[in-house]
Amino acid sequence: MEENLVQKSLAWLQSLVKGAIGHGLETRTLEGLRMIQAEKGFIRFDLIVPSLASDADGNWHVGAIATLIDIVGAVASYSVAQRVITTLDVSISYYSTAKIQEHVEIDAKAIANRGTLTQVIVEVKRKGNGELIALGKQWMASNRLPVSEVSKL
Repeated sequence: MEENLVQKSLAWLQSLVKGAIGHGLETRTLEGLRMIQAEKGFIRFDLIVPSLASDADGNWHVGAIATLIDIVGAVASYSVAQRVITTLDVSISYYSTAKIQEHVEIDAKAIANRGTLTQVIVEVKRKGNGELIALGKQWMASNRLPVSEVSKL
């Protein structure tokens, strides 16, 4: 059952990455995202920062980082909560920046599950030296809608 939840979470994410659901913003932000490790409540990804997610100076746009944190946090939360997730509260601290084509690693971990509320921490780090780029903390609420219904919104 646990593995099935993780697989459902990753299948939903792949639909976003491919543009089958969601909006172009998610597709551009997640371009090239690769899952490295996945288990209930924890998922690790790596990513080469895509050029479409950069600002005029060639830095990874903070809005793209925020979108990435929200989405991978939802995937980790779904793997625990078994329901569609809505972000209630998000706090992101930016410690550094990354350039286009730089290699980063993203860890999303559900740290608390209180019935319909789940807290997730997402770390975005530079691949290689582990320097922290951004840290996101989210509280997410689950509802009873199936993924197919939310995708139509």
